[in-house]
Amino acid sequence: MATKHNPSPVTARNILTGLRSIMASPGNAQSKLNQVVENIAEAVSSEVCSIYLRREGVLELYATRGLNQEAVHVTKLAFGEGLTGYIAKNVETLNLDEAASHPDFQYRPETGEEKFHSFAGVPIIRNQQAVGVLCAQHIEPRKYSEEEIESFQTAAMVLSELISNAGLVDEDSVDAPEAHNNGADRLSGLQLVKGKASGFAVFHQPRVKIEHTVAEDTEAERHRVYSAFAKMRNQIDQMTSQAEFGVGGEHEEVLQTYKMFAYDEGWSRRINEAIDSGLTAEAAIERVQQHTRMRMRQIDDPLLAERMHDLEDLANRLLRIVSGQMGTAATMGLRQDTILVARNLGPAELLEYDRRRLKGVVLEEGSLTAHVTIIARAMDIPILGQVKNIRQIVRENDHLLLNVDDNALFVRPSPSMEDAFETQIELTQKKRAAYTELRDKEPVTKDGTRITLNINAGLRDDMGMLNLTGADGIGLFRTEFQFLVAANMPGRAGQLRFYRDVLDAAGDKPVIFRTVDIGGDKPLPYFQASEVKEENPAMGWRALRIGLERDALMKVQARSLIEAAAGRKLNVMFPMIAEPWEFDEARAVFEKQLDFLRQRKKQLPLSIRYGAMLEVPALAECLDLMAPRLDFLSIGTNDLTQFLFAADRSNPKLAERFDWLSPAILRFINRISKQANDLGIELSVCGEMGGRPLDALALLGLGIERLSITPASVGPIKAMVRSLDLSGAKVEIQSLLSDPPANPRTALEKWAVKQNVDLG
Repeated sequence: MATKHNPSPVTARNILTGLRSIMASPGNAQSKLNQVVENIAEAVSSEVCSIYLRREGVLELYATRGLNQEAVHVTKLAFGEGLTGYIAKNVETLNLDEAASHPDFQYRPETGEEKFHSFAGVPIIRNQQAVGVLCAQHIEPRKYSEEEIESFQTAAMVLSELISNAGLVDEDSVDAPEAHNNGADRLSGLQLVKGKASGFAVFHQPRVKIEHTVAEDTEAERHRVYSAFAKMRNQIDQMTSQAEFGVGGEHEEVLQTYKMFAYDEGWSRRINEAIDSGLTAEAAIERVQQHTRMRMRQIDDPLLAERMHDLEDLANRLLRIVSGQMGTAATMGLRQDTILVARNLGPAELLEYDRRRLKGVVLEEGSLTAHVTIIARAMDIPILGQVKNIRQIVRENDHLLLNVDDNALFVRPSPSMEDAFETQIELTQKKRAAYTELRDKEPVTKDGTRITLNINAGLRDDMGMLNLTGADGIGLFRTEFQFLVAANMPGRAGQLRFYRDVLDAAGDKPVIFRTVDIGGDKPLPYFQASEVKEENPAMGWRALRIGLERDALMKVQARSLIEAAAGRKLNVMFPMIAEPWEFDEARAVFEKQLDFLRQRKKQLPLSIRYGAMLEVPALAECLDLMAPRLDFLSIGTNDLTQFLFAADRSNPKLAERFDWLSPAILRFINRISKQANDLGIELSVCGEMGGRPLDALALLGLGIERLSITPASVGPIKAMVRSLDLSGAKVEIQSLLSDPPANPRTALEKWAVKQNVDLG
């Protein structure tokens, strides 16, 4: 039975006062650490207090009161070895009334610690890494009080500054791969945008480095925290009120958790108490968060475990506010080849980054059909998604090798891994060179069918890819990209210049402009689409629905497009059409602007072709009614997939649940293809499905002969087309549709390999 212990009253302020005195006193670092262990041991009435520091990759006993002095600088523990090693490896606090009961307990005879029962230890943390351990031991079996543990954590924070300033920890060993808490050097996830890249890790929202732990003016620190809490709570309130966060289920639960902790008086009180002990605002927030992590680990509750990231984010948000480091890595600028690390990204956030420096992205979440994935594919930036705990495993400025083709992320690679990766890059470059040689070749199947290959675009810089790829034109120009990268709503003059530049760059090749598709996962910070909280924004007030309600937005875009296309052909496509009347109303907006300009003797386009995107399945039931109205129809496989399967494209849990080669998708497109052919409707596919060789093969087999894909996909798709016997593919696809195998993708791939189809 544990002996009841009544320690003398102790506060973190008592210990911190003693530490400040020691730090200000003359003497070398060793003598100061010797004084520190004496001070802490007396403050908590403990027989033993010891400090272990990381040196040359191991934990070295550096100072102690109560253990044999002969063991100082002699006793060394590997990370993970014994209780001290466990604390350092897991960056976790231990508080045990019987040390020997812990599975990681290990006895070191040279220390003379066999007579001590209780044990408490906290990690000494610097830049999110354990650089040492502060521990206490007691003869009697007893747990240290919560107040004592908090005092240890306070002391550890101050010690981290002391030992860093004194150069006691070898910085090279801290940064070495073998010294990291998690030894994994290869991670995997979900392949979102294929490709390979080498670069250094940069966090989208960098963690705050706490340089100073001891406060000079307690009241000033308290005021900083009060101001930071007010600003953070205001941010959380704004987030909750925005439509894109008004989603039922898990998203709403996350926000409610955010709000609960943001307004939790207990949290703010504990931070204030930490400031009272003499810590700076940053150090106080971090100390309380360390204590929260310890308590959370003691609760065996899966729901709380899932919320840990949310709580970490909230504390990190408060730290960024109080330290004034609110910007993302994009606003600070990239200084070298970068692999961006984030939980998730919005489309506009990705577009803020310097494309010359941004080489790849790694996300904790992410899905194949999220708009950020689409934009990254257009920018030819590889993305690996759903890499669990990436922000805990990777450190800022770690060297990363990203190989999405093989579903691999190598963290802090060895020289041999770097050499192997360079070899893979060379092979990829050779393959790209082979695709470049196809630029002037026609995308004609082996049996003579000419396939139209257009590219998707959305930025002025994308237009150069027309000539580089040899594409037939722009099958989808996403006009909303101009809105996403702008700080304010683009005016008519700005839109006019932009569209004119795009048409000039295209020359005699056609460009299909899709009207603004905002809302859902593409919110504009300066534009509130709806005042009503939406349970599912992806199926709510977005795209053409916004355009028809906020007709000023659509009128300005219509007039700008018409004026920009003066003397040329204009192709306009409306997104999210569900019923014929929506198409009619959208077309009427353009026709009214056309009449307006005609009356003012303005030069007009030679002709205007109007098309619709088939994303909402309801439109498929009205194709016979739409045929007389339509000049062309384009299937958007990304939204079509989420609506057909009732699967939110931005939900990472559903990212791999539904396959584009499933019978439901293929049968649906097959029906549309046949009906469009019978009705004489020009049909194309402009979704991401068309940019993947095997999936594109299936589309061709369904009778689709016009694809609009990312520029990077043109070479691989052209190679596939030129190696394909289309008549055979049509027979194979119809066979798969009539009697679907358990795994259509595997079956089609086997057929393609047997037929020597080039799948890249």
